[in-house]
Amino acid sequence: MKFFIDTADVSEIREGLSLGLVDGVTTNPSLVAKTGRGFREVLTEICEIVDGPISAEVVSTDVEGMLKEARDVANLHPNIVVKIPMIEAGMQAVRVLATEGIRTNVTLIFSPTQALIAAKAGASYVSPFVGRLDDISHVGLELVEQIDTIYQNYAYETEIIVASIRNPLHVLEAALVGADISTIPLKVMKQLMKHSLTDVGLKKFLQDWEKVPKA
Repeated sequence: MKFFIDTADVSEIREGLSLGLVDGVTTNPSLVAKTGRGFREVLTEICEIVDGPISAEVVSTDVEGMLKEARDVANLHPNIVVKIPMIEAGMQAVRVLATEGIRTNVTLIFSPTQALIAAKAGASYVSPFVGRLDDISHVGLELVEQIDTIYQNYAYETEIIVASIRNPLHVLEAALVGADISTIPLKVMKQLMKHSLTDVGLKKFLQDWEKVPKA
């Protein structure tokens, strides 16, 4: 499974890269706003340091507006993937962009039929939001399983990006159901490497090493 880092903070991306855990990046308007920097400035720097898909979201909600933004941002770098919301106008835009060879990531997916429609429209990726579903007492990973089954049934090439990941269990479950990608905050990436027994074991090894005679 590929790991994307879910952030627009370049320092976090660099740290994730140093750990060997960044195969791509997902951003959204909220994440860009947190940086206090300009949208194009942030994207340009990310493109300079990450050799993988970088999702950048449009903010228009009409077809022509989406197409204009998508073409503009796609011209910034070959690694750019345009994030399009799962709305009717969005699916019209995805279909046009697919014919132009512009990759898209359909975001805000909350049902398997939405994912099916996105794949039929020609989306390169879909992003089911598992954490937000869990927040309203739905099991988010069940959605990922359903999407994966549908895509396998009909041999869709659209990749599944498990999004809105809140904890290591989400990553584990995504891997177990065979999701293509998890997009993960840096904090959760670090948590994936932690285990209390690892810490206890290392402490004991180091304590015992102090008892070994040093020639």
